[in-house]
Amino acid sequence: MHLSRLSLTDFRSYADAVLSPGPGLVVLTGENGAGKTNILEAVSLLTPGRGLRGASLSDMARQAGAGGFSVAARLLPPPPFKGGDRGVGASLEEASLMAPTVPTPSHSPEGEGGIDIGTGILATAPERRQVRINGATGSATALGEWLSILWLTPAMDRLFTEGASGRRRFFDRLVLALEPSHATHAARYEAAMRARNKLLAEPETADPAWLSALEAGMAEHGARIAEARERALAMLGERLAAQADGPFARAGLAFGGWRPAEDAESAFRAELKTARGRDGAAGRTLAGPHRTDLLVTHLAKGQAAEHCSTGEQKALLLSIILAHADLVADRAGRRPILLLDEVAAHLDPSRRTALFARLESAGGQVWMTGTERALFEGLGGDATLLTVANGNVHHG
Repeated sequence: MHLSRLSLTDFRSYADAVLSPGPGLVVLTGENGAGKTNILEAVSLLTPGRGLRGASLSDMARQAGAGGFSVAARLLPPPPFKGGDRGVGASLEEASLMAPTVPTPSHSPEGEGGIDIGTGILATAPERRQVRINGATGSATALGEWLSILWLTPAMDRLFTEGASGRRRFFDRLVLALEPSHATHAARYEAAMRARNKLLAEPETADPAWLSALEAGMAEHGARIAEARERALAMLGERLAAQADGPFARAGLAFGGWRPAEDAESAFRAELKTARGRDGAAGRTLAGPHRTDLLVTHLAKGQAAEHCSTGEQKALLLSIILAHADLVADRAGRRPILLLDEVAAHLDPSRRTALFARLESAGGQVWMTGTERALFEGLGGDATLLTVANGNVHHG
């Protein structure tokens, strides 16, 4: 998939910007603070969730906390991959969400095979996300039906040394690219868990029937979450294990913490009922898919990722992302968009060359940022080269 047009209005450092990237590699260069990562963040908002920074919606507006913003695009079929496979394309059309109502995109995809999508917030409702798909109001979870986006940022260097929640979010993004319904199950599970926690905090007034209904919902959606994760882990782990040793570290994947029983839904429902007293005393639910951890191992060294060097950890993440992109292309029939923030600066010349060669041969749209154009001299002539400065984006 690729974005053929990206339009930003009052988003972060951009008052008004329109980009027309090609379907392959897209390179954004500029000084630190120029706004390169802001563009990647805008692209990342075209799928469910809060984007690659995980920021609140109101903080993304150019007038943080006081204004609205919009990100809009069109999805167009990309050219054939070099290997002969085809993907599904995308691009953002202009669609200002600053008006009292969210307007229909000005370009119709009819006859072009395109899909217009847009998201943003209104100044009057800074934490209520607006989504438009072909002019119709949609939900954020519905975006996952059209587009898969994966990213790697410098902030993710801490993924293996900090808490399990970041690793869960990372892996759930991988699952979402394979199974878009994963976002719906996750949202409903979280909502039911919050309601259950609230009831358990006041046990003397809690309605047992309503508590049981909430636990049934948690069990249903929690089981679907766990099953989707297990399927993704098995497929991705098999692909990683089959890779030959190369310039990037091979990663081994496993789950730790909470794991589902064989009869996941009924077993989890019984577990929740038994744990009401414990969870009420703790003020939170202590069992469920929100307590699962992703364990990563450097296969060649037989060493846990948290004990590897920073360079090795970045190589492990890159290995996982690249293998997963291939998996999505094979299983879902569409190659995800990759967002690689400052990735070239942290690779030696040989690994940088190997990365560019792999990205170009795989096909699909890949957005990369860097402070110097020289870092990308090994790219082919089909790459889209963009310069970012002072809230503006220029070709070349």
